[in-house]
Parts: sequence; C-alpha cells; structure tokens
Amino acid sequence: MIFAHFALQRLHIRPSQLEAMPQRERAFIYASISLRAAEEKKLANQIK
Repeated sequence: MIFAHFALQRLHIRPSQLEAMPQRERAFIYASISLRAAEEKKLANQIK
C-alpha cells in the first residue's frame, strides 16, 4: 500500500495503472521507490 501511495503522490501513477503493469515493470517501480525512500531518509538524517 505504501508503494501505491508513493507512486500516486510522487510519480502520478494511479493504482489501477500500477496494477495493470507487467510484474517486472511493477517490480522495477517498487525497487526505485525503495531506493528513493532510502535516499530521502539519509538526507533527512543529515539535516538533523
């Protein structure tokens, strides 16, 4: 659910579009979201 929310809010990909994607493409999107979230967390920790 978190991935779908991020995809909608940041990437403007609706949940129905995400679900309709082939499994490999959806896995790539999820992996990209994970990397981006980790990078944002790292930057947030540096600011503190």
